[in-house]
Amino acid sequence: MSNSIIYPTSVGYFSGIKENNVTIVKNIRYAKSERYHNPIPVQNEQFISDKIVMCPQNPSDLTDKYLEKIDINDCHFDESPQYLTITIPDNSQNNKNLPVVVWIHGGSYEYGAGSIGTSDPSVWVDEQHIIVVSLTFRLGIFGFLGGYDKRKANLGLLDIIEGLKWVKENIAAFGGDHNNITIMGQSAGGDAVTHLLGIEKADNLFKRAIIHSAPLSLRVKKAKLNKYFSKETANVQNDSDLSKLLNTQNNNRPPLLQFGLKAFMPFGLEYGFDPLPKENEMQQSWNKNANKYDVLIGNNTEEASFFLKTTNFYLKYKNNTINNFITIKLINGITNSIYKNPCTKFANDYSKAGGNIYYYTISPLIKGIDLAAGHCIDLPLIFANEK
Repeated sequence: MSNSIIYPTSVGYFSGIKENNVTIVKNIRYAKSERYHNPIPVQNEQFISDKIVMCPQNPSDLTDKYLEKIDINDCHFDESPQYLTITIPDNSQNNKNLPVVVWIHGGSYEYGAGSIGTSDPSVWVDEQHIIVVSLTFRLGIFGFLGGYDKRKANLGLLDIIEGLKWVKENIAAFGGDHNNITIMGQSAGGDAVTHLLGIEKADNLFKRAIIHSAPLSLRVKKAKLNKYFSKETANVQNDSDLSKLLNTQNNNRPPLLQFGLKAFMPFGLEYGFDPLPKENEMQQSWNKNANKYDVLIGNNTEEASFFLKTTNFYLKYKNNTINNFITIKLINGITNSIYKNPCTKFANDYSKAGGNIYYYTISPLIKGIDLAAGHCIDLPLIFANEK
């Protein structure tokens, strides 16, 4: 094909397609894994398809309705979804050492993939002349639940680290500067990026970090929830029927009354299991590494509106003054407790430890517009697309 470009690397030849002033090299496999086992790096393997590789997952009504409805016919579901997609500006072969951004997607460690439409970086890559690498990794019961049974914890995070190693070792072949890599994550992806700053296994894999809308307060004191969720899903952990496994995952979620707001994001990182230190040692790890990485961290001022102003109850009574007053109070309280306050604290602690960090917020210019500064509103701003 005339619009096809072949990239020779030390680990194989990979094919890219020119589209809209960029070249997209889709679905390079960076690792493989058996269920509940560590990722193993692979070489010279590319899934030649336009399909989006995704970890098996239940559909999300919220993201389907308000972000992007994903057609399952466009997806390739794989229990071992360790693939990456590279988006490269035109003429990059004549301009070596371009800055590199590695995108780590959000979705509560349960939904999404690296290369879905809401995070298509083509416009951004063309405009800023950078390279963006989008990582896909294990999610939900496959990647972020374990440690208290026969399943290993933090497997999705280990996937991300393996992907970063691949980028560090091979991105020069695509015109990228392996010494100028920024990791960037939103929501759960921002939480993962935050923790990568304090992980020994991630040393020297990146130079900077951008953290957006990370729900940092949900990370602490989750051991009891993790044990509960592991126990409730233990009977199907080795089941070959993926639909049964996903249904069990969905039907046995930790109860809100018992675990509070943490029940809204039951999957996640687990302290004291590879590659994370114990919970009471995490701050020390961040302090130790503070002078290694430049950090930009921030959140939207009305994060919780995405979750509260999309409920049937709010939509039915949105013109009711009392309902609006209560909703606004809840939005402010939840946004502050889950996003703003812990992110501000992280920034202050990182700065005190000698780190170079900047904190920002995204606020609506016009008040009273639903979702104007809600969770995920940043995605079209970052990626400059209309989805």
